[in-house]
Amino acid sequence: MALRTNPTLRQRRLGTELRRMREQAGLGGSQLARQLGINPAHVTQMESGKTGLSVERLYTIAGMCMCDNQPLLDALAEVIADRGKGGWWEEYRGVLPVDYLEVAELEGHAKRITSFAMVYIPGLLQTRSYASALFTRGPLPLLPQEVDLRTTFRLRRQQVVRSGGTPYLALVHEAALRGQYGGRDVLIGQLAALVEDSEHPGISIRIVPFEVADFPIPSEDLTHLTGPVPELDTVQADASYGSHVFDLPAHLSRYRATLEHIRSVALQEDESRSFIRSIMEEMQNRHD
Repeated sequence: MALRTNPTLRQRRLGTELRRMREQAGLGGSQLARQLGINPAHVTQMESGKTGLSVERLYTIAGMCMCDNQPLLDALAEVIADRGKGGWWEEYRGVLPVDYLEVAELEGHAKRITSFAMVYIPGLLQTRSYASALFTRGPLPLLPQEVDLRTTFRLRRQQVVRSGGTPYLALVHEAALRGQYGGRDVLIGQLAALVEDSEHPGISIRIVPFEVADFPIPSEDLTHLTGPVPELDTVQADASYGSHVFDLPAHLSRYRATLEHIRSVALQEDESRSFIRSIMEEMQNRHD
């Protein structure tokens, strides 16, 4: 079997879970390879996502590692069964940065999505005009066709929550509601879209006003993507240096606690809707 040169995020996560399973059992890669009757390099390749494995081999490895976490094994077996079933984002491979594809891949397989945005309206809720303005005014100059491509990709990502199949909680700081990145009219249109989205049955938008000071302010925008089992949860962070993915248990626990604290101090849905409307009216009444 030929090695994968660019394994997907999901393939790499499967390999990571295999490595954790082995390490928790106190087995070295060479020890596991000897028990399986394969080359140690093959174990390394499986754990890096560069080569696949069958469901049967997954359960063989689980037995050797004394892993009896059936829900986790069932979830990993589903990942294996899904190989070759690329998502819509694969159409953009080689055209857009890999980070873009991996965010869409995470969202496409999440059971629930929770995000916190401090500076910008969350990508899953941005209008075309707002998203285009962000790409146009970004740190790197982009040609108009690149701006259009990235904007179209971002709007296509939104189908995962607009379809109603994936519940979405957006925690948004007031600062993000006031950033006029594309001008006042673009912001007013974006705020009107947020009000409309807040009434969608699968979307919950809750605002954190400036006056709320008692909450841990993350240094980056965060998205918690709930997996089929807690062990397969993922946190994705957007920072100035790019996108980063966290899946270590300690990291997941910390970010879950952070988002839960923010949720506990955010306005309720009806209050948030009224708050967004008040800022929109303020912008509409403001004279240049």
